[in-house]
Amino acid sequence: MSGRAQLMWDEAVTGYDFGPGHPMDPVRLALTMRLVEAFGVDKAMRVVAAKPAGESTLRLVHRQDYIEAVRAASADPRAADPAYGLGTPDDPAFAGMHDAAALIAGQSVAAAEAVWRDETRHAVNFAGGLHHAMPGAAAGFCVYNDAALAVARLLELGAERVAYVDVDVHHGDGVQAAFWEDPRVLTISLHEHPRTLFPQTGWPQETGAPEAEGSAVNVALPAGTGDAGWLRAFHAVVPELLAAFRPQVLVTQHGADTHFEDPLAHLTVSLDAQRLVAESCHALAHEHADGRWVALGGGGYAVVDVVPRSWTHLCAIAAGRPVEPGTDVPDDWRHEVYRRTRQWGPSRMTDGLRPEWRDFATSGYDPADRLDQAVLATRRAVFPAHGLLP
Repeated sequence: MSGRAQLMWDEAVTGYDFGPGHPMDPVRLALTMRLVEAFGVDKAMRVVAAKPAGESTLRLVHRQDYIEAVRAASADPRAADPAYGLGTPDDPAFAGMHDAAALIAGQSVAAAEAVWRDETRHAVNFAGGLHHAMPGAAAGFCVYNDAALAVARLLELGAERVAYVDVDVHHGDGVQAAFWEDPRVLTISLHEHPRTLFPQTGWPQETGAPEAEGSAVNVALPAGTGDAGWLRAFHAVVPELLAAFRPQVLVTQHGADTHFEDPLAHLTVSLDAQRLVAESCHALAHEHADGRWVALGGGGYAVVDVVPRSWTHLCAIAAGRPVEPGTDVPDDWRHEVYRRTRQWGPSRMTDGLRPEWRDFATSGYDPADRLDQAVLATRRAVFPAHGLLP
């Protein structure tokens, strides 16, 4: 087994481009890779460009008719069928869409394969995490659900227990749907409350099919939740469930759109808290999954100020070369940002905060606190199914 972490990267993933004005600007991917390179993190990892996911792989999650619809819209965007979620404002059709989406999916599937086969302990695909795509439809900027495909490939290879933890501001609905009836997969999503944000799912009462009761876990956070509440909720739910479930592999999704600068949502989390959660996921993989960790990107629409820094921290943690938060951002990278976007990038790898939180188990439950109400609703809904006290 290689001691080096694996970074999945092919410059062609930036071809996943919904066009001018769309929030998911692929510059966020290019700028992240350039920042990873500026810090030399890529030198501490094995950089691998995998092949696009083939049709048999895509069919692990997606219906054949949907794949054909994506191919048709990819060849002629005017042929996009809104019945498949294509050609909509969220998912405009573009030439080459199938190839670009399949390439991103291929990176996540290859990451899962490398981790399962002990070719590496940690593998990162920050271009992935497209967690809204459904078996038969595009949704929420997501064409193929690479996260679900990575999990499905692990099951195909023989994994008996896979845990998926999603800290994107939006509910990981597509991954939950893919494994709703499968007790081999534990999906945990921490997200802004469905009352105030797309996709209006992810209620604590969504706990899996009867034959997989407790396999879906949803923490619906009140709008405005910041570092202290976000970290409190994560640590009140995730570690205990992973300890009970005993996954063989941990797959995590690190959408950066929880950040207070993100234009599409309403949480107020800092870059520093996002970094702490990435560190926690790394530690939990070692504690409960023999170090097997597949880390994906996801949402994030502050494409200059937030996404590149957040995912560079993620890569550096996976590589065993964490970047200290107070570190200055290399000037060469900031000039590259200006060249591409005509704005200056951030100057340090921190928001200047030192997040702290109160432990749920030791500090007690506050019945008047909306965050605590959300945490307790989740624990009551799913903890008993795992033999845990709520």
